[in-house]
Amino acid sequence: MKKLSLFKVYVSDQEEALRFYVDQLGFEVAEDKLLGDYRWLLVRMPDNEEVSLNLENARTEEEKALVGRQAAGQPLFSVSTDNCKRDYAELAGRGVKFEGEPKVMPYGTGVMMQDLYGNKIYLNQDHA
Repeated sequence: MKKLSLFKVYVSDQEEALRFYVDQLGFEVAEDKLLGDYRWLLVRMPDNEEVSLNLENARTEEEKALVGRQAAGQPLFSVSTDNCKRDYAELAGRGVKFEGEPKVMPYGTGVMMQDLYGNKIYLNQDHA
């Protein structure tokens, strides 16, 4: 094995999730294909072609129960930044919900945010 390349995030509505991840978080569309009645939708951070999120429509009751709770109250993933306070202000201005303000911790400066379904995402700036 060499690298992590893809992981799935169950969503209630792919268009709604796409708008959130692209317009509010600043991700970009990596792939958007219709395969019959199935939509393969990947987003990723700009300039990061190695890891994508598959925004997957929750179809079964089991999948629907996971929407917004895939990490059971812990961060589903983290996003690295070179300036946490700047990105916090920019993302908050775009309507992203945060759980407080950035805090300086022994490992860096960070803050927890949420996607549109309540999945937690950690925004982190490592100490220089």
